[in-house]
Amino acid sequence: MTNINISIIIPLYNGSRYIQKTLDSVINQNFNNYEIIIVDDGSTDDSLDKTKKILSKTDISTQIISQKNKGASNARNKGLSLAKGQYILFLDDDDYIDSNHMKYLYDVVKENKTDFAFTKILKFNVNGDILTNLNEYDFLNNKKVISSLDLIKADLEMKIPFSFSLILYNSKILKENNITFNESNVYGEDTEFAIKALYCGNNVSIVNKPTYFYLQHAESATSNLYLKRFSIVEIFENLADFFKNNEDKHSKEENIELENLIKYNRVPKAIFGNLMYFFYNNYDIKDIFNEMERLNLFSKLADFKMANFRDILFLIKTKVFLTNPTMYYKVWKTFKNSI
Repeated sequence: MTNINISIIIPLYNGSRYIQKTLDSVINQNFNNYEIIIVDDGSTDDSLDKTKKILSKTDISTQIISQKNKGASNARNKGLSLAKGQYILFLDDDDYIDSNHMKYLYDVVKENKTDFAFTKILKFNVNGDILTNLNEYDFLNNKKVISSLDLIKADLEMKIPFSFSLILYNSKILKENNITFNESNVYGEDTEFAIKALYCGNNVSIVNKPTYFYLQHAESATSNLYLKRFSIVEIFENLADFFKNNEDKHSKEENIELENLIKYNRVPKAIFGNLMYFFYNNYDIKDIFNEMERLNLFSKLADFKMANFRDILFLIKTKVFLTNPTMYYKVWKTFKNSI
């Protein structure tokens, strides 16, 4: 039995500008018995040299692996294959964590004897402005433990800000169910990983304070993606298939509910959400609509059904958009933020 409680996995790619703060936050944890796994994914700057220098000054167990560029998912999978901890955490090379991040997550998962623990995120921009409204986590207020399925539903219904990096994973569950990152997709594969893992467990402890800090900047991985963002639809459809193929883990009724949430609610919201991203960033509208036609996304958007009364405004927007997408875009440009 390993005496390493947590393995924290950090894929590194040209992170020279931010890696000092990231690693300082990991090194200065109020926690013992953890290891740091760095997988350098073919960096072309000095981030690997900086990392080696920083970690050479600590007595924390570390593994530093350097490989040709294969993408963040491959790097995380490499880290998973090397991890010795009973639990797994993930951190991006430009984010950082509270000094009690590991302690809070580990303490609640042990105290409540759950399979996972979930914390909250604060997003900042480069000016230090907070971009997260913690009221968005109201669904979790006063909850110490929730079922894994309830956390999945909260994400599918977009009730809370959700990220794979907010979860402390039981490594045994990951290994026994062969949960790894999908390396064929570059957008949404982390959500797929998290939901598959949660689906294979039973319950989640909640840390009711933000301990993970996300820096939003121009070089952020998702900022440079364009039409590949629509691949999130395929990710969610993969999840629906995953639920069907693992019906022994939950009841038929629960699986049908999850599948319907994906098809009729989460997929349409993912499509429309990415449309808004493209609109705001002034991408070519003809290219966007052509891609939507190719992927049959207009039809999938039309499948939307309300999960609750809060969805009424979204229903109206989609109905208007589908009536005349080009006209909707022109009106949106004229009355930006109003519709």
